Amino acid sequence: MKFNWILSNELDESIRRYCIELEYQLRPKITKFLMARLENECNGDFSCFHFDVDLITKNITISPETPARFSRRIEGDFEKEINTFCCT
Repeated sequence: MKFNWILSNELDESIRRYCIELEYQLRPKITKFLMARLENECNGDFSCFHFDVDLITKNITISPETPARFSRRIEGDFEKEINTFCCT
């Protein structure tokens, strides 16, 4: 899986560290979320999933780069279970 960071400023050292820490928090949550819904279909390979992490609005969304067949299946639950607790 890949995270696309949306920032308001240049990536300074403190923001870079924050992004790394946030990714370490998000990655296991999102992996568990995807495994519960798509593990068989993806055979545990979630490399085609892309997420936009907007540090300005404090939201994480499924990127348009993620195949639509997967996005459609998870978007409602993703909003409730992942985005609600992102970036706080």
